[in-house]
Amino acid sequence: MLHAAFVLLALVPQEKSAEGETLYNGIRLPAAWPPKPAELPEVPPYLKSPPDLIPIDLGRQLFVDDFLVAETTLARTFHLAKWHGSTPVMKPDKPWEEGTEGGIAMAFSDGVWWDPKDRLFKMWYMGGKERNTCYATSKDGIAWEKPILDVRPGTNIVQTGQRDSSTVWLDLDEKDAARRFKMFRSCSGGATVKGAYGLAMFFSPDGIHWTGKPVLSGSCGDRSTVFRNPFRNVWVYSLRHGWGQPRRRRYWERADLDSSPMWEQLAEAPMWIGADSQDPMRDEYKVPCQLYNVDAVAYESLMLGLFTIWRGQFPDRQKPNEVVLAYSRDGWSWTRPDRRAFLPVSETFGDWNYANVQSVGGGCLVVGDELRFYASARSGEKGGPKQGTCTTGLATLRRDGFASMDAPAGGGTLVTRPLRFAGRQLFVNLDGELRVEALDGEGKLVLESEPVKGDRALLPVAWKGGKDLAALAGKPARFRFRLGAGRLYSFWVAADPSGKSGGYVAAGGPAYPGPADR
Repeated sequence: MLHAAFVLLALVPQEKSAEGETLYNGIRLPAAWPPKPAELPEVPPYLKSPPDLIPIDLGRQLFVDDFLVAETTLARTFHLAKWHGSTPVMKPDKPWEEGTEGGIAMAFSDGVWWDPKDRLFKMWYMGGKERNTCYATSKDGIAWEKPILDVRPGTNIVQTGQRDSSTVWLDLDEKDAARRFKMFRSCSGGATVKGAYGLAMFFSPDGIHWTGKPVLSGSCGDRSTVFRNPFRNVWVYSLRHGWGQPRRRRYWERADLDSSPMWEQLAEAPMWIGADSQDPMRDEYKVPCQLYNVDAVAYESLMLGLFTIWRGQFPDRQKPNEVVLAYSRDGWSWTRPDRRAFLPVSETFGDWNYANVQSVGGGCLVVGDELRFYASARSGEKGGPKQGTCTTGLATLRRDGFASMDAPAGGGTLVTRPLRFAGRQLFVNLDGELRVEALDGEGKLVLESEPVKGDRALLPVAWKGGKDLAALAGKPARFRFRLGAGRLYSFWVAADPSGKSGGYVAAGGPAYPGPADR
C-alpha cells in the first residue's frame, strides 16, 4: 500500500512552453505562475499526476513522499532531529548582548553557513536589547568565537539598529564578489519605505562590512524572510500575512534582486500557504494553529521547508512555537506528512528551549554523514509571557534521514516509477541488507546486484558480472529494491565511483567547495 501523503541550471536548461515551465525532475508548472493557492491541507499536483518519466540526474532521491514510488510493501517512517549535547551552542556572554528580560544571542532566521573560502562555519545572530546583528565563527560548528571587529569597535556587531528577524544568505553562485553575502532585514520606521515594516536588503563581500544604503522592499509583515530556489534560479520572498488575523504566508519571487519589488506590488503578493486542520492544537489552549514563518533551502533533489508553527499565545507562557518540516518538488506546493515538531519546545521550565523555537536561514549543514540544524529559542518565564534568555541550539539528523522505507518481518520490496538517468553507478543510503534489480522500460530484468549490506550514508551497488548501468543510461528504467532487513533512506545514480550526487547541500559543509555535491 502506498503512503500518500529540484541537474544544476548551468547544465540542464529549463523548458518553457504555453503550458508552463518544465522542471529538471519532469514536473510541469502551470502556465499561470504563481498559481492560485490550493485548499489546505493540499496534495501537490505532482503527486496526483506524476510525470510519465522522472529524470533523476540531480541529487539524492529521497522517500519523503510517493513521487518516486510505483508500488511497495515497505513502510515509511519519519525521523526527528535530536538536540546536540552541547546545546545551546550560542549564549549571551558579552555586555552588548544583555537584554531587558535576559540576554539575547539568537539566530532569528539570520543564517549559519559553511564558507569554503575561509573554511569556517559562520553565524549571524541577533544580539542584545538593541537587536544588533552580530557575527561569530567556528572551526567545528559547535564551539563558537565572537571576533572583535571594526564596525562597532570592540564588539562583534556587524550591523546596528533595531530589527525583527533577518536573513543572511551566502550566495556561492554570485559573480560579483562585493555581493557574495546578502542580508534581508525585517525592520520598520525610517529604515524602510513609508516608515512601515518591510525588508531592507544589504550586500557584503565578507559578511562583516555591509552596504550602507539598503535596497528597500514594499510593505510586508514583521516575520518575513527570503530564500533562494536554485532549481528555478529565483529568490523567494516568504512574506508574513496577518495583522490581527491568522498568520499565513504570501509569495513573491525575483530572478534579479536589482529589480526590487515595489511597495504596492509586494503588498499584493499572492496568498501562498498556511497551517491547517492537521496541525495539532495544544490541549491547554485549544486554538487553531497558524503559520508563523517559513525558511527554506535546496537539499539534494528537493526544497526543504522549515515551517514555524504557532500553537497559541496566552499570558501564562511565551508562545510555544515549534518547527515542523515540509517538502516541495516544485517550489510552490508543500507536503507536511509528519506534523510532529522536528525542532520542539521543551515542556520543562528552566530548559533553554522552553518557548518559541525558530528556524535559521540556510536550513541545515552537511557535516560528514550528519545534517546539522541550528535553531533559536527562549527560556521563557514561569507563569508569564516574558521571553527570558534567548540562545541558539543545535540538533542533528542522519544525512537524508528525514524518512526511511523500512522492511517488514521477512523483508519487502519497492519498485520505482519509470526513471531516466545519465550516470552509470547506483548508490544507496542504507542501514540493513539489500538487493537491487534494474529493469528496462518494459519491466524486463536487465541487471541484478550483488548483496549490499551496511549502515552508511553512501554505499555503492555492485552488479553481477561486473557490469554497470550504461545499457540503461538515457532510457526509461526502473529499480526494484529488495530490502531484506533494515531501512533504505535514499538512492541516486552518479556519473563515477565517487558517488557525488550533483544535488544541493543546503548551507554547505566542509566537504563542499560550492553549493552542490560535485
